[in-house]
Amino acid sequence: MTAMSVGLTLIGLLIAGLLAWIGITLSRRKAADTATAHQEVEQVRRQAEEEAAVLRTRAEAEERRAEQIRRTAEDRASEVRRDADQRASEVRREAEAEAQSIRDDLREQRLEMERRDHRLTEREERLDEQHRAIEERQTELTAQLAELARRGQEIKDLEDERRRILEGVANLTAEQAKAELVAAIEDEAKRHAHATVRDIERQALDEGETKARKIITGAVQRLASEQTSESVVSVVHLPSDDMKGRIIGREGRNIRSFEQTTGVNLIIDDTPEAVLLSCFDPVRRETARLTLDSLVLDGRIHPSRIEEIYERSKGEVAELCERAAEDAMAEVGITDLHPELVRTMGLLRYRTSYGQNVLKHLVESAHIAGMMAAELGLDPKLCKRGAFLHDIGKALTHESEGSHAIVGAELAKKYGENDDVVHCIEAHHNEVEVRTVEAVLTQAADAVSGGRPGARRESLEAYVQRLERLEEIAMHHDGVEKVFAMQAGREIRVMVLPDAVDDIAAQVMARDIAKQVEEELTYPGQIRVTVVRESRATEVAK
Repeated sequence: MTAMSVGLTLIGLLIAGLLAWIGITLSRRKAADTATAHQEVEQVRRQAEEEAAVLRTRAEAEERRAEQIRRTAEDRASEVRRDADQRASEVRREAEAEAQSIRDDLREQRLEMERRDHRLTEREERLDEQHRAIEERQTELTAQLAELARRGQEIKDLEDERRRILEGVANLTAEQAKAELVAAIEDEAKRHAHATVRDIERQALDEGETKARKIITGAVQRLASEQTSESVVSVVHLPSDDMKGRIIGREGRNIRSFEQTTGVNLIIDDTPEAVLLSCFDPVRRETARLTLDSLVLDGRIHPSRIEEIYERSKGEVAELCERAAEDAMAEVGITDLHPELVRTMGLLRYRTSYGQNVLKHLVESAHIAGMMAAELGLDPKLCKRGAFLHDIGKALTHESEGSHAIVGAELAKKYGENDDVVHCIEAHHNEVEVRTVEAVLTQAADAVSGGRPGARRESLEAYVQRLERLEEIAMHHDGVEKVFAMQAGREIRVMVLPDAVDDIAAQVMARDIAKQVEEELTYPGQIRVTVVRESRATEVAK
C-alpha cells in the first residue's frame, strides 16, 4: 500500500510539473497563433493523460504483485510453522523412545548386578570351603614332612655307613672316586662329540660336495677354453741369416741401442733365420717384437730409426691392448667400465700366470662365476663383474705397493666400482675375510679356471719341490707310516698305523695336514688329503 501511495504521489507531482511547464510554455507563447497553441495544449494534455494512465496501470500491477508476495509469504510462514510443529513432535517422540531405552538398560544392569552379587556370594562360600580343606591338607603335609625328614636322616646315616664300607673296600676316598668317574664320563663325552662332529661333517661334505660338483662340473663343461702356450721368450723370424749382422750393427751399436730403447734382451745365437727376445714384462716384449719386425721389414736399422719405430710400436701395442680389453668386455657382457680400467685391463693381454694368459683367465672366470651364480639363484651380472676384475691388480707395475688383490681393489674403488665388486677383488686370495657369497664364487671361479687341466704349467723344479714339501708335511705327524703324493700333487694319500691312530684321530690329522698345506704352500686348484687307517688280521689254517 505504501508503494502505491508513493507511486500516486510521484504521478501527481509529475502531472503538476507538466501542467506548470505547460502554463509557462503557454505564457511564453501568448504571441503565437491561438489555434496552434490550442492544438499543442490539447496534444500535451493527451500525452499527459496517456502517461498518467500508463503510470496508473503500472501502479495497479505493482499493487497486485505486492499482494501476491504478501500471500506467498503468509503461505510460506504457515508451511514453516507446520514443519516446525512436525519436527518438534518427532524430536519429542525420539526423546521419549531414548528415555525408555535408557530405563530398559538400567533395569538390565540392575538385574546383572544382582546376578553378580549372587555369584560372588557363592564364590566366597566355595573359597571358604577350599580354605578349610587347604588348612586340613597343610596339617597333613606338615606331619608327612616330619616323617620324611626322619626317614631322610635315616637314609643319610645309611649312606654314610655304606660310603665308609666302600672306601674301606676300594681304598679310595669319595673325592677320588668322583674325579675318576668325571674323567671317564668326560672322555666318553669327548669321543661321542668327536664321533657326532665327524658324522655331521661327513654328511655336510657329502651333500655340499655333490651339489658343488654338480654346479662346477656344469660350468666347466659349458666352458670351452684354450690350452696355455705363453712363455717369457718371443721368437722373431728373419728373412735370412744376413739380417743378424745388420741387427747387430757396427761394433754392436744397433743391438745396444735396441736393448736400451726397448728394455728387452735381444739374443742372437746359432738358430737359423731367427732371433730371440727375452723379457719378463710381456708388454715390453711384445712392443720390442713389433719394433724388430718393422725394422726387418723396412731394412733400415740404425739407432735413430730404432727409436722412431719403437715409439710407433708402443702406440700400436696400446691400441691392441685397448681393443683386446673391449673384446673381452663384449664377450663377458660388460659395457660400463671406466676408461682407465679398460686401459689397465688391456695390459693383461700380454701377461701370464703360470703360463695362463691373464685376460683370457679373467674372461673364463667371469663365465664360470656367471654360470654358477645362475645355478644358485644369485645376480649373474654382479658375479661376472667381480670375477672379471679380480686380477686387474696384476696389470700394475712395482710402483704400486701391495699384493695384486689389494692394489686391484683400491684401483676399482678409485674408479667408482660397486663395494661388492671391490670386496670380490680384495678377498679372492683370502687376504681380506670373505663376507659375501659373490666373493666366494669369485674364489671358486678363479680356482676352477686356474686348476682345470692344461690351464697352467709350472717348472719341473717347482713341481718337484712342491711334491717333496707335501710329503714332508704329512710325514711330520705322529703315527704316519707312509705318504704318497698322487695325481700330480693334487692328492696326498697318508697311510697311518692302526694301533697308534684311531678313526677320530685320523679325521683330525687330515684336517691338520690340509690346514698346514694351505698356510705353507702356493698351488693352483686344490689338494685332497686322504688318511688311510687299515688293520688286518691273518691266520693260517693247518
